[in-house]
Amino acid sequence: MRLLFLIVVLSVSSFKLLGQSNSGYITKNGAWCWFSDPRAIIIEDYIITGWVKTNGTIEAGRLNLSTGTVETNVLYHKLEKDDHNNPSFLLVDHKKVVAMYTQHNKRELFANTLDDFSKSFEFSKAKRINPISREEYRKFPKRTVTYVNPIRLESENNRIYCFGRWTGFKPNLMWSDDGGLEWSKAKVFTTKRPFNKKNRPYVKYYSDGNSKIHIVFTDGHPKVEPLNGVYYTYFENDKFFKANGEVISEMDNIPFKPQQASLIYAPKESSGRAWIADIGQDKNSDPVVLFTKSPSQLNHEYWYARFINNKWVINKICDSGEWFPKTKKNKKESEPYYFGNMTLHPNNPNIIYLSRKVNGVFEIERWETEDLGETWKKEAITKNSKYDNVRPFVPRGLKVNQDEVVLWMENRKYIHFTKFKSSIRYHFREQ
Repeated sequence: MRLLFLIVVLSVSSFKLLGQSNSGYITKNGAWCWFSDPRAIIIEDYIITGWVKTNGTIEAGRLNLSTGTVETNVLYHKLEKDDHNNPSFLLVDHKKVVAMYTQHNKRELFANTLDDFSKSFEFSKAKRINPISREEYRKFPKRTVTYVNPIRLESENNRIYCFGRWTGFKPNLMWSDDGGLEWSKAKVFTTKRPFNKKNRPYVKYYSDGNSKIHIVFTDGHPKVEPLNGVYYTYFENDKFFKANGEVISEMDNIPFKPQQASLIYAPKESSGRAWIADIGQDKNSDPVVLFTKSPSQLNHEYWYARFINNKWVINKICDSGEWFPKTKKNKKESEPYYFGNMTLHPNNPNIIYLSRKVNGVFEIERWETEDLGETWKKEAITKNSKYDNVRPFVPRGLKVNQDEVVLWMENRKYIHFTKFKSSIRYHFREQ
């Protein structure tokens, strides 16, 4: 009885600790990009996430919300030192989790499975997947595999769609009808005409897992495109749609041209090249988008867009400052559009977490709006930090009535996406 009482007390204490505002480290050796998501998911009493270590090892981590303990498991030993390669996670059924990742501009995609997320935290060995078909390659002749974004749709008998930048350097999709064991070959779903193998749109995806997949994308990389705009489409029932429900293309007729999608932001030299941070939806399943405008490389503006009453309502959030990589002395910054980044609460689009420069250091803040982004209340999550805090992410699956949790990357040193010393931190915020 005495032992049972002690166990109960410890359990209650752990819940009480994590129910309060509380920060910690999931790992002190890990980095991630922001175009392979979900980087983290929350399932019952666990957060499952992953990262790339300084030696290129791909690693997964499980944070127990009841005890505060962290377990890790190697997915692929020394795959490649590049933060583009962080794993994405998907709950395939009630217990099974799949982790998917790629190398940067290489040839294959990898998948590991966890049979029961609540038991031993040990994924299977990596399975190699080749998403590129000969037929598609002939039409779009560039073979490069980067990023992976898996989404399961209940309305399609739990079919899993997976998106990434694969054939042709363009946005692709493939699918699996058996829980991720076997996959179709990938198809390009949007590209400019005529085909340009150097052009590379950037894409973010979101779904509540029912029937609709929200997609926001750009013309290309802001470092390359002098005028980089932002476009939106959604995918449902084998069709791509504009935001107003007008059909753009059926699956048999893809790829469609970017200009056929809904235009969110048409760039001008004066207002700056755009890039994208996140996408979600409101209670009516209409899209919510976070993106940047960069009238100068020394200041990336944060913007908030919602599709309301058949039109885009777009408001500025704040200025975020310049890039966060630490350029070597007398060297030109190679990634001047690497902004601190933003993330939406997956079930409350009025709440965002963002990273912006405050007193010379990138800090994490929580911003909330009640008027579609016209005005905001802000709250500091990190203050007076020694190191930059960037690329925040709210785990997919977090409910409206749950205590909020945000994860982010803390940089002891970040010079380039292949040269970094970073950690993954977390913060709980009591409702």
